[in-house]
Amino acid sequence: MYVLGLSTTVSMSTTSFAEIIMNSSAAAPQSSLSWSSEQANQFLNDGADANESSPLGSTTVTTTIRSQNAQAVQEPAKIVQILDTKAYGNQPSINARSALVMDAQTGEVLYSKNSNMAVPIASITKLMTAVVISDARLNMSEKITLQQGDFSCSGCKSSSSTLRAGDSMNRAEALLFALMKSENPAAAALARTYPGGRAAFIAKMNAKAKELGMNSTRFLESTGLHPGNVASARDLGILVNTASQYGLIRQFSTTPSYDFNLGYRVLKSNNTNSLVRNGGWNINISKTGFINEAGRCVVMHTTLNNRPVAVVVMGAESTAARTNDATRLMTWVSSLPKQRV
Repeated sequence: MYVLGLSTTVSMSTTSFAEIIMNSSAAAPQSSLSWSSEQANQFLNDGADANESSPLGSTTVTTTIRSQNAQAVQEPAKIVQILDTKAYGNQPSINARSALVMDAQTGEVLYSKNSNMAVPIASITKLMTAVVISDARLNMSEKITLQQGDFSCSGCKSSSSTLRAGDSMNRAEALLFALMKSENPAAAALARTYPGGRAAFIAKMNAKAKELGMNSTRFLESTGLHPGNVASARDLGILVNTASQYGLIRQFSTTPSYDFNLGYRVLKSNNTNSLVRNGGWNINISKTGFINEAGRCVVMHTTLNNRPVAVVVMGAESTAARTNDATRLMTWVSSLPKQRV
């Protein structure tokens, strides 16, 4: 049996964060992201904190409805029994080291392979980075200038980047760089400029993991370049479902492409997940990751056959193998009935 903390938010907001991005681009194609503090707060608040873990064998599902005057009305929590994943036959063959597919509304585990095994998670780390930034309600228009220290960290793997020390962007652009393009210096700068600095940021990441019931998870830094950042596929299912509750993260992680204007050069950037770039799936949250110790990884929140689903694939041998495993899992879930009695 699995215990997963879940929450579903229904928002009455009529403006999407993507519309703000596209409107800004249409008005000034080479301008940086810019919006009012009211707009930024709207999307930072377009989500709800996940509940603490429920009793063994169950999960709490809370529905929160936000009224137009921003007053939230929360319905009583409902306890849903977690069903055994082995009840579903004809499960696909997955080559990745570990995997999980979870009904994101009920908490039912549909597919599991080594899902309780803690493994290095590489840039999947950046989802928790985004959650901590969003929870902090920081000024998203504040300028951040990259420093040389944002390009390396003790014990971390080396990585390439199109960014340079001295590049300046606002906090929203840094978060978009981190989620869409998986730029490590951007994620490092977000931690550095957090109140209290990197140490306070990492402490908050681990505290949030504990709060969510991610019991196999440990964070040492904010990018995923350190192989000591570990979690189980089960824990990442919780993280994906939590991240899906933030409009900011939903929009940024699934932006197919964006031209970043850094003032003296423009970086044309694409999403690291081909399933997002190519379309065809209704993907609400996406994050890829890779270091040698982790293999090729991807986590997604998607809707399949009217069922919200969290998909986790960890430790694939190649990008193509990762995509194939994820596609097999999503195709299989699409053939399942929406709800089983």
